[in-house]
Amino acid sequence: MKIAVFGATGGAGRQVVEQALAAGHQVSALARNPAKLALTNDNLTIVAGNVLDAIEVEKTLQGADAVVVSLGNTDSNPDDVVSQGTQIIISAMQRLGRPQRIVIVSSLGVGESKDQVPFAFKLLMKSVLKKPMQDKERQEALLKASDLDWTIVRPGGLTNGPATGRYRAGLDPKISAGQVSRADVAAFVLKQLTDLTYLHRAPAIT
Repeated sequence: MKIAVFGATGGAGRQVVEQALAAGHQVSALARNPAKLALTNDNLTIVAGNVLDAIEVEKTLQGADAVVVSLGNTDSNPDDVVSQGTQIIISAMQRLGRPQRIVIVSSLGVGESKDQVPFAFKLLMKSVLKKPMQDKERQEALLKASDLDWTIVRPGGLTNGPATGRYRAGLDPKISAGQVSRADVAAFVLKQLTDLTYLHRAPAIT
């Protein structure tokens, strides 16, 4: 399949790109700085641009069968880049009429998963992480209000470890936020593109 990836130069996004290519998929990745991706593959198309530019977003979506969004907040973007960028992606998908499948990487602690994170993280959510978490709240709300075939993946604490396949994922509210590698999150995300078990749901992974 052809997968459009937004947030491809971030930790989880890059893992999605690498694993998708390794599995033989075609990937169209939007990157403000293509050099940061530093990948060469015949099945990889890099679109130079910003997720806040609707034209560049549409270029990335051309011919795609599914979409992965792994956006993060950066100093060089507005505080609401995650929700604003996601809205632009949703609108572009609706204008084009395809693809319909979209999986986003959010975070445990967002939405109804607030009680699945430790007390210390709850304090951070009210202080240094307040704006990024509010941005993710808006992002999730936008996706849930859309008519797309969405899934929201909420990881716990992200690490740079290898893919192990040993993680816990699902809708059980007793799943508490622990560490999980970006590589394992990426593998789980890619699985969701063709597995509709969590269609219109928000599984945790940790």
